[in-house]
Amino acid sequence: MSTRRRFLGTSLAALVALAAPTGCSRIDRGEGAPARDLGAAAEVRLGYFPNVTHASALIGVDEGLFARELGGAALTTQTFNAGPDAVNALLGSSLDVAYLGSGPAINAYAKSNGEAVRLIAGAVSGGAQLVVKAGIGSAADLRGKVVTTPQLGNTQDVALKKWLADQGLPAGPDPNQVVVTNAENSKSLDLFRRGDVHAAWAPEPWSSRLVLEAGAEVLLDEAELWDGGRFPTTVLLVRTRFLQEHPQTVAALLRGHLAATDLALSDEARAKRVVNAALERLTGKALDGRVLDRAFDHIELTPDPLAGTFPRLARDAVTAGVADRAANVAGLADLALLNEVLTAAGRPTVDTAGLDEK
Repeated sequence: MSTRRRFLGTSLAALVALAAPTGCSRIDRGEGAPARDLGAAAEVRLGYFPNVTHASALIGVDEGLFARELGGAALTTQTFNAGPDAVNALLGSSLDVAYLGSGPAINAYAKSNGEAVRLIAGAVSGGAQLVVKAGIGSAADLRGKVVTTPQLGNTQDVALKKWLADQGLPAGPDPNQVVVTNAENSKSLDLFRRGDVHAAWAPEPWSSRLVLEAGAEVLLDEAELWDGGRFPTTVLLVRTRFLQEHPQTVAALLRGHLAATDLALSDEARAKRVVNAALERLTGKALDGRVLDRAFDHIELTPDPLAGTFPRLARDAVTAGVADRAANVAGLADLALLNEVLTAAGRPTVDTAGLDEK
């Protein structure tokens, strides 16, 4: 098994100026009566993406691992293409919990002045690459070229723009600039095949599909930009009010999350079958076996959210030009329930890196 997928229990997108959703309640903004423990929830509304980087969610839903732990609580699911849409659903109170990128997690926290959401677990590290047309061999070769990301202000969008800034390459329409555009992952693949775009910063399995199905070449693996090659691609975020009112339900969901992670790490072949069947159900098409294998080789399933990376991620949004100032991420994480679940399972706890303190 790849060392990038081993269980490491010890161990932006975007501060885009999006208007707060009109559905965001006073309670979710931290106003109104103080929350109290109301016992088990009757329903859990869970959001996630049909991506390999959301393998824990795909496995947990389709193998019934969440439902088993939730008992009598009904599990309602909704899928998204990219983080900003999931953030709007959380802040609009149409979701309770969501798997999403680290950037959108910061965005949701910042937009609600640190009140509406809490980071409760990690899910996946790694699994994002900048892939390019043949003949593009350096950052400078991207001048005048079109590069796609899944959505304005999502995790990959911020990562690309931050990297371009570090390379001294401005994003824009001029011949000496890099044209950054946004397209859903499936559309980005079609655009790349037609020659309408020249590169994409994409999560798995889309980077693998671009390489194996469209002839793309890897210019950069995002893991190369992080110490130890580890960065939080997917994390688990919950509405603060839901966490306060239904902690036992959140703990149950975390047990299901850990069970899904363990299944993937103990029986990779089965995990791939489950993930592929889920992707076929959600998108209408299963992945080629080569794509699935390559995608799994580039991700690491871990409940550790790598909390220590979040201050840098907040600063990256500024460098990327999508935020005027870095979000204050102090208090974003509440890993107490996760660490209780890990301890009960005989696992080492994860480090909050001070992200639990305001």
